[in-house]
Amino acid sequence: MIDGLVAGKLHGKPIERAGQGGKYFVTARVRAALGTGDALFINVITFSDSTKAALLALDDGDAVALSGALTPKVWTDNQGVSRPAVDMVANSVLTAYHMRRKRKAVHPPLFASNASDITDDADL
Repeated sequence: MIDGLVAGKLHGKPIERAGQGGKYFVTARVRAALGTGDALFINVITFSDSTKAALLALDDGDAVALSGALTPKVWTDNQGVSRPAVDMVANSVLTAYHMRRKRKAVHPPLFASNASDITDDADL
């Protein structure tokens, strides 16, 4: 097992499914660009409630970064060409929506929207 971080764009909408034991999981495909101009598809599955919720909130083409256990694979296309693929069991996710919220927490607005919110000149 390889721990990895993958960034790319969702290829299709993530899907929630139920396992045989009634436990829910989410699957998705991420298209990650390679330095050669080609793309690598990552088949993602997650059982984490927070990661499931974050993926289900996204749509086809949204940017996403995932971390988790990677398993490299090889598949053969219709022309008989072997191509790489990766399976991932994701345990955390980061999206553009998360980044906005994190930046806001780290860099609060310089000026309060209401003058009564300002308590100390040192806060400015």
